[in-house]
Amino acid sequence: MSNDPVVAIVGVTGAVGAEFIATMDKRGFHVGKLKALASARSAGKTVSFRGQDVVIEELTERAFEGVDIALFSAGGSISKKFAPIAVKAGAVVVDNSSAFRMDPNVPLVIPEINAHRIRDHKGIIANPNCAAITALVPLWPIHQKNRIKRVIISTYQAASGAGAAAMEELVESTRANLNGQVYTPKVMPHPYAFNLFNHNTAVDPETGYNDEETKVIKETRKIFEDETIAVGVTCVRVPVLRAHCEAITFECEKPISEDQVRAIMAQAPGVKVVDDRARNYFPMPIDASGQDDVLVGRIRKDLSDPSGHSISMFVAADQLLKGAALNAVQIAELLPQRVMA
Repeated sequence: MSNDPVVAIVGVTGAVGAEFIATMDKRGFHVGKLKALASARSAGKTVSFRGQDVVIEELTERAFEGVDIALFSAGGSISKKFAPIAVKAGAVVVDNSSAFRMDPNVPLVIPEINAHRIRDHKGIIANPNCAAITALVPLWPIHQKNRIKRVIISTYQAASGAGAAAMEELVESTRANLNGQVYTPKVMPHPYAFNLFNHNTAVDPETGYNDEETKVIKETRKIFEDETIAVGVTCVRVPVLRAHCEAITFECEKPISEDQVRAIMAQAPGVKVVDDRARNYFPMPIDASGQDDVLVGRIRKDLSDPSGHSISMFVAADQLLKGAALNAVQIAELLPQRVMA
């Protein structure tokens, strides 16, 4: 693969598509040529990349000729159709949808955890679910030193996780609410302003778990390569524009202290400790927005476990960055050396 690859962005007009461009620019990612791909209605418009206007092309079966790396963020159905076409044309696909995450032949990668899996790819590498990334980046270094047996996660997921249209709906519905106007939801299943609700994915009638929760459970086990880890999760959509938060309680095989966790977090890649009890200052979406790191704080003993094996903490991360675009670009940065290794 060339040092200056031809990079295609599928879904370039979406919230994550915009972050792909900004993240590549910020990190100095080498790009020989950028192909901006979207639906026919966006074809002919332009996006800016490093001071140049790039004309958006319609996503077609011939759009991947000459492409080295294709970053996908246009939904599972688009990925299922076009990712294999991109691979056949010679591209390596980094896919942000759930289409291939649980395929045993597709690596599911968080570079801070399992970058070595990149070399196992057969053309497609999956980007994990944003809620899973937010939890697993700080949990992994703990798991390495003192195996985590069980983890309970409650999420507070921002509008950004549902895309640009959901973010716009939150703004519009909040404005309408403040003006005393009635706003009919168009994107979300329930009123979004000053409200929160079960994550807007389908609920399994048998288990009662929504799709987001099921993804976190399955992806945790695949990424940690541990089918025995017990995972309980509740995913909720909250009226925050950007950056997800999660309350996490985990149980380790051996006793573990607050100080041990803080020491591990202080050295953990992709993590920033924000844990100021005196000022009551802990991870918040407003601080996580625009940051690459997962913010970790409220590190404390789980008082419901007198054995001393459990810790509770609170985390926040930018869903559009580490939860999506940044993680994908980090994977792409490793592709040349991993492919040739």
